[in-house]
Amino acid sequence: MTKMNKLIAIFSALLLLAGCSSSTGNGGEAASQKLVVAATAVPHAEILKQVKPILAKEGIDLEIKVFADYVQPNVQVLEKSVDANYFQTKPYLDAFNRERGTNLTIVTGVHIEPFGAYSHKIKSIDQLPDGASVTLPNDPSNNSRALLLLAKHGLITLKDPSNELSTLKDITANPKQLKFRELEAAMLPRTLDEVDLALINTNYALAAGLNPTKDALLIEDKDSPYVNYLVARPDNKDDPRIQKLAKALTSPEIKAYIEQKYQGAVLPAF
Repeated sequence: MTKMNKLIAIFSALLLLAGCSSSTGNGGEAASQKLVVAATAVPHAEILKQVKPILAKEGIDLEIKVFADYVQPNVQVLEKSVDANYFQTKPYLDAFNRERGTNLTIVTGVHIEPFGAYSHKIKSIDQLPDGASVTLPNDPSNNSRALLLLAKHGLITLKDPSNELSTLKDITANPKQLKFRELEAAMLPRTLDEVDLALINTNYALAAGLNPTKDALLIEDKDSPYVNYLVARPDNKDDPRIQKLAKALTSPEIKAYIEQKYQGAVLPAF
């Protein structure tokens, strides 16, 4: 091999090594900058979509995985299939951690969804008949949230009106003899044509085309303690990517978006 050919061969080998090294480095950087977040569709995923370009400017590729239930988003974080989730209140998270012996943790509060009671059969809560059929969520946090709303408006009496984990067993008076049925939260809008009253989380109400500020016969006020949080694991809650997401979710841009988009059906919590 001539001297020139040897130099060409060495140069080609160096280029190949540099290419491999560059590919590996870029791939590693891209992977480290990807952030996967689980969310329910409305309003959480909608809000995250507004955050996506904000994070992109910081070199973070936000991937949003949408779920239709309240269990899998937490399971996916625990299994490290996603980095964080955004869909739940603190009472729900506390109940989940307690029941499963887990330790998912709050990163930041983002918004409040005033919980409401809806009907296709009556126009006012005063028209609710004796023996009315009522559907409400079956998970502990939202179940008690529904009962507290009914108790606040005098439809039932609870043993402890301040207990955030009240159950049907805690009802001490039911003057209208309401008949309760507990179902998965996502199913509740589908029951509106069958029952007299359905207590529905705002995210599912919005997804079903309901306007909480206009259609709800009963609704929590702006002082509701049920803030929706960004949640992660103890081992990654301080990850710079998640902290940047938390900052973006509580930015002036997102506050303005929430106020303009949802017109009081969803309220900023910051």
